[in-house]
Amino acid sequence: MKFFPLLALTVAISACAAQLPAGVQQVGTSQKAPKAVAQCVAQKWADQSQQQVVSQDTLANDQAVDVYVPGQQPPNGAAAVVRPAWSGPGSWAGFRASGAAGSQATGDIQACL
Repeated sequence: MKFFPLLALTVAISACAAQLPAGVQQVGTSQKAPKAVAQCVAQKWADQSQQQVVSQDTLANDQAVDVYVPGQQPPNGAAAVVRPAWSGPGSWAGFRASGAAGSQATGDIQACL
């Protein structure tokens, strides 16, 4: 019985971690590491726009990264949201829109998966 509160806390944290981030449209999953997917998206957007692309680590060691659409800024700008896969190795990617064209952005993210 002493471990019941710890078990309940672990289950609650796991349930929260497995939820889709608010306002994010799922794009897909990949066997690639989150860092590799984020770098691919950032490079693709920088090459297409010839503008600086801002990336922001949201978890240590590039395990979760937000890559902002050129011209968008943290924390509320449109961005590719790259996270570790919900289960197993690899990554999960989504797109958080903020008035930006989503179809081109999601296509670019999909190409990096």
